Amino acid sequence: MLPVDEITKLCYDHFRNLPKRGKPELGREWTLLAAVVEVRQKPKEKIEMKVVSLGTGTKCIGRAAMSPKGDILNDSHAEVIARRGCVRYLTEQLRLAVSGDKGSVFCSSEEMGKWKVQPEVSFVFFTSHTPCGDASIIPMVGSPSQVCPPVRPEGAEDKGSSAPKTALKRRAEEPEDQASKRPRPEGEGHQDLGRPDKEMKTGSPPQPEANQPSEDPCKPSDGEAHTGQSGDAEEQQAQDIHRTGAKCVPGETSDPKEPGAGYHSTGVLRVKPGRGQPTLSLSCSDKMARWTVLGLQGALLSHYLKEPIYFRAVVTGKCPYSQCAMQRALCKRVSQVTDLPAAFRVHTPELLQSSLEFSHSQPQTQHSHHSSKGRVSPCGAAISWCAVPEQPLDVTANGYKQGMTKKALGTPQARSLISKVELFHAFQTLVTSTPNTHLPASLRDKELQTYWDYKQAAGAYQQAWQQLRVQAFPSWPRSPRELLEFR
Repeated sequence: MLPVDEITKLCYDHFRNLPKRGKPELGREWTLLAAVVEVRQKPKEKIEMKVVSLGTGTKCIGRAAMSPKGDILNDSHAEVIARRGCVRYLTEQLRLAVSGDKGSVFCSSEEMGKWKVQPEVSFVFFTSHTPCGDASIIPMVGSPSQVCPPVRPEGAEDKGSSAPKTALKRRAEEPEDQASKRPRPEGEGHQDLGRPDKEMKTGSPPQPEANQPSEDPCKPSDGEAHTGQSGDAEEQQAQDIHRTGAKCVPGETSDPKEPGAGYHSTGVLRVKPGRGQPTLSLSCSDKMARWTVLGLQGALLSHYLKEPIYFRAVVTGKCPYSQCAMQRALCKRVSQVTDLPAAFRVHTPELLQSSLEFSHSQPQTQHSHHSSKGRVSPCGAAISWCAVPEQPLDVTANGYKQGMTKKALGTPQARSLISKVELFHAFQTLVTSTPNTHLPASLRDKELQTYWDYKQAAGAYQQAWQQLRVQAFPSWPRSPRELLEFR
């Protein structure tokens, strides 16, 4: 059994030790946190864990703001930031392996030019809140639970404060002057992206017992909480549900928008709302479901890998949570996919929840909020940190490095280090540093130039993605090719 609270505390402590730049203002701004934890455990030895990538963020950019240069972050949700930072870390680890460094997480495989993760190494994904989209459509069953006890702010002394005896109210939409709001058309999103996903009633659903996964959490048993009931039973008993701001993609079943528990359709693909305009960014639930089949490494690194890298477990911090919803969103939707290329498979990670809440969560920020600070709002910045020797920290806002002037936008200096073009350039550096005789066959003697070319040349990955799309996600929107042909 993985030490879930220990993993969670490791991530929270790592965030607390980062510089102040990009962090939310205490008592006024909230954010979400995600991280990738590298776990090393040899037989009969103590487990070793370290954070190798960490991200915060709640924002997305709209379709109109996307760049054909690949130099802007389209999706700055914490889960996506953390995964992209992990790709940056893995690229550096492959460079070390190619150069003969024995300290890399990779070791050579029997196939020339291919590498695999060291047998004692695995990766755990942590998120402080349930992923937006399908995993956050959670039935409210039974009486609302009490608000989580306040989390001690960074650097503050523990004054022995007790939990309040009434639940904090979280509005259906983020706090703002309702009188000043204009009506929004169906496809238009809220500026705050609805993170954490919205709920229509006061309070949170009963929490599952921390660190206790179930083989079949949706199988009914006597006296169990809502996370142990079947999905149908949950929906029948629930008078309302936690809601998501992510909208159903065209071609999927639309939300009925009926009162209470009938508001949403479940199990469908959703796009995140943007800053006043529609986006092309799929929900984090959808992206994480994709990772359970294709791996976390992406198309480019799959050139170098003998097999995809799958997350061993997904750990969620203390928040409104349903084991059934997580299992439905991340695992069940892809469970029947077959005919995958060799090495690819449908991987089911452990789904675990911690008893520890993030100190910068929306409920905690509301609890410590003072009216003199204005309304509570999501933090506009996104932090990326990863375990690389050069420039491990990267802080962005609106898709570019934080603090950039309008004149600098579009220049190399304004790019995030985890933007598509920067990750592509890091991969090209890996390719040029690999002797031609040791290059993967998919890259050998090929005239590949653009980002699109390199992605399409990853044949097995593209075959797996095609099977996943046809069998599970036929409505998944395709990225316009003109946004992927940069060099």
